[in-house]
Amino acid sequence: MDHFDAAIIGSGQAAPSLAVGLAKRGQSVALIEGDKLGGTCVNSGCTPTKTLRKSARVAHMVRRAGDFGVSTGEVTIDFPAAMARMRERVDTARRGLTAWLKRTKGVEVIHGWGSLAGFDENGRFIINVGEGKISAAKVFLNTGTRSFTPPVPGLEGIDALDNASLLALDALPDHLIIVGGSYIGLEMGQIFRRLGSKVTVVHRANRLAEREDEDVSDIIAEFFQDEGVTLHLNANITGVGRNMRGVLMTLEDGTEIAGSHVLFATGRSPNTDRLNLAAVGLEPDARGYVPTDAKLRTKVPNLWALGDVNRRGAFTHTSYHDHEIVLADLDGRDDLYQWRDADQRPTTYAMFTDPPLGRVGLSRTEAQHLAAEGRNILIADMKMADISRAKEESETTGLIRIIVDGDSEAILGATVFGISGDEIIAIFSNFMATGASYKIMQQALPVHPTVAELIPTILAGLKPLEAADA
Repeated sequence: MDHFDAAIIGSGQAAPSLAVGLAKRGQSVALIEGDKLGGTCVNSGCTPTKTLRKSARVAHMVRRAGDFGVSTGEVTIDFPAAMARMRERVDTARRGLTAWLKRTKGVEVIHGWGSLAGFDENGRFIINVGEGKISAAKVFLNTGTRSFTPPVPGLEGIDALDNASLLALDALPDHLIIVGGSYIGLEMGQIFRRLGSKVTVVHRANRLAEREDEDVSDIIAEFFQDEGVTLHLNANITGVGRNMRGVLMTLEDGTEIAGSHVLFATGRSPNTDRLNLAAVGLEPDARGYVPTDAKLRTKVPNLWALGDVNRRGAFTHTSYHDHEIVLADLDGRDDLYQWRDADQRPTTYAMFTDPPLGRVGLSRTEAQHLAAEGRNILIADMKMADISRAKEESETTGLIRIIVDGDSEAILGATVFGISGDEIIAIFSNFMATGASYKIMQQALPVHPTVAELIPTILAGLKPLEAADA
C-alpha cells in the first residue's frame, strides 16, 4: 500500500490547484479520479457550454446583421462542426490540465473511484481506489455533483437528457423540451434555440429564475419569447412517454407537448454516495452534502470538503476559492485572499444567457427584508436602455442595480443584467472585498464610452429603499 501526505478524491476545480499547492509545499499528493480529470467544469459545464454559446451567439448576430447595415445570405448551422469545435476545446483543456499535473513533482494521478475505508494503526486514512488501497495523513473531498432528475411517471420509458448527455448529441434536436427554468435550463434553451432547435421550457414556478428579482425574471421571459422560446410556467408534469416525434409530455392542466428530446435541468445531487463516509465517522446532511466549517474542515480531523459537495457555492469560482482558503489555513495565514473564509464571501455568480446576468450579494427582494427590519438600505437602478454604450451596440436589454448600507456605506449587492454583465459584476465583487465606502467608487474615473462608466452616476442617485417598494 502506497503512503501519501495528502489524498484528494475527485478532480473538480479545486483539486488540481490544491494538489499543486500542496506539492509545492513539499507534500506527496495522490489525486484520485474515477472519470475524467477536470470534473464538471471542464467536461460538461463551463468549458463546453461557453464554447457552444459562442457559436449560438455568432448565429444570432448574423441573423441581426441587417440591424447594423450589413447584408448576409441565409444563415445555416453546421451543428456537427459547432459540436466538434466545442469538443476540441474540452479536449485541449483536459490535456493541458493533465500535462500540468504530470509535470508537477510530488503529484500522482490515480485513476479509479476512491472511497474511505477507515484508519490504519497510525491514524492515517485508508482509501480504496479500484482494486487497490493507499493511505494518507490528510484527505480532501472534491467530488462535486451530478444532474438530478425528479421522479416523473413514464420517465423510465424515454431517453431523458442531462447536461452531459445533451452535449454528447451529434444531431441537432428538432424540438428540445427543457424541464427547469433556472440557470442551466435557460442557458441551454437559448443556445439550442439559436442553433435552430424549437425550444419549450417547462417550469414549475410562476416565473423564470425565481431567485432573482421579479423585474429581472420578466426581462428574461420577454427576450426568450422574442427569440421564439415557448414558456410553460406554474407547470406540473403528470407524465412523459414516447410518441412518433420522440417524447410526449403531459402537464397537470392537460396540455400535451410533443418534442424530439427532453432535457431535465432540475438541480444537482452531491457525489457522496460512493465515498463511504461512515467508515471515518462522517455523516452527510439530509441531501447528501458534506457539512464543513468556514475553513472547509469537516468534523473529522484532517478531512476537508471542497467545491460543490460542501454546499457552500455550486460554482467553479467558489470551488477554486475553497482551495485558497484551505492552503491559507494550512499555512497559518489569514491575510492572503480577498475573502478569508467561506462565511465571509458573498454569493457571486453569473447566468450566461445573452445578455448575461451578473450578481453579487443582495438582491432587491432580499434588501427589502432588511429594510422591513429597520435597516437603512439605499438603492439605485439604471436601465441599459439609458446607457450610451449599450445603445451604440444595440444591446439595450437589462439594467444595473446597486444596493448599499446607508449607515456603514458598504455595498451590499449589485445586479448587472445586460451587455458584459458577467464581466462588470467583478467591479462590485472586488470592491466589496475591500470593505470600503461606496463613495470611493463614486469618485472613481471610468473610461468613456463603456457600460461601467455609469457606475458613479448610478451611485449618485442612491435613495432609501422602503420595505414595500415594488
